[in-house]
Amino acid sequence: MKDRDQMLRFLFEQNPIRGQHVSLDVSWQKIVAQSGATGVALTLLGHALTAVTLLVGMLKIDGSVTLQIRGSGAINLLVVEATSRHTVRGVVRQSRELDGQISLQDIFATDKLVITIKNGSAKPHQGVVPLCGNNLAAALQTYFDQSEQLPTRFWFTCNENSATAMSLQKLPTEATDSDAWNRLSHLASTTNDEELLALKAEDLLHRLYHEEDLRVFNPDSIRFACNCSEQRTRDMLISLGRVEVDDIINEQNQIAISCEFCNTCYTFDSVDIEQLFLDQEFVLPGPTKH
Repeated sequence: MKDRDQMLRFLFEQNPIRGQHVSLDVSWQKIVAQSGATGVALTLLGHALTAVTLLVGMLKIDGSVTLQIRGSGAINLLVVEATSRHTVRGVVRQSRELDGQISLQDIFATDKLVITIKNGSAKPHQGVVPLCGNNLAAALQTYFDQSEQLPTRFWFTCNENSATAMSLQKLPTEATDSDAWNRLSHLASTTNDEELLALKAEDLLHRLYHEEDLRVFNPDSIRFACNCSEQRTRDMLISLGRVEVDDIINEQNQIAISCEFCNTCYTFDSVDIEQLFLDQEFVLPGPTKH
């Protein structure tokens, strides 16, 4: 039985090629239960979650990677995030049923996805990726080929219980074996969905690469976590301004804000709002300069 909720890195000792294997299980089941996703929406959510988990490992950042697709199609929103603290979260929204096999552009009615990378205190980097092909692997492979200029291949699969993926990436070092990238990529492509979902990472790597000199690193555990909080919600209300917030209270008697990622609901009535903005008025000013 495979290990659950972990990311495992590996490196080919004799060739400048590295890889990763990720399995989301309990973390994935929590996200599925909250999202209510099924069919194509569930598949895209699982592929995207494992994708950002792999990207965090590739980029070796102290922060997070977010993948976002917004459009007006049958699936109109997909947002997933993975962090260097080994947490994941995600949400997908579907407005109508999908008919037959259609491209990603037709599914979302948009031609791009956005990847946002946050690394420490540096300004977030945002890249726009063409939403090409019929699956997320094709779009991400195009991104790495064109933007990062590092040939990268992805293999994704998921069901209601597990989302599993593997990646290979060619490093910018001259290889002594000119056929290594093609050979190792081809071997990875012989893996089917059932093997990805059922086999331990080490067993799968042994099946694929038992004739290669492979170094396997210790795995990292992964868990579902959401960074929403009541204070973040209060800050958001303050940013809207007193007039707009009062208009909502007058119309609805309260403000209820639900987190799309974990379904936690934060509720504020007129008394809460009065106190919220009163606290803002009594923030002590800084020292006066003479």
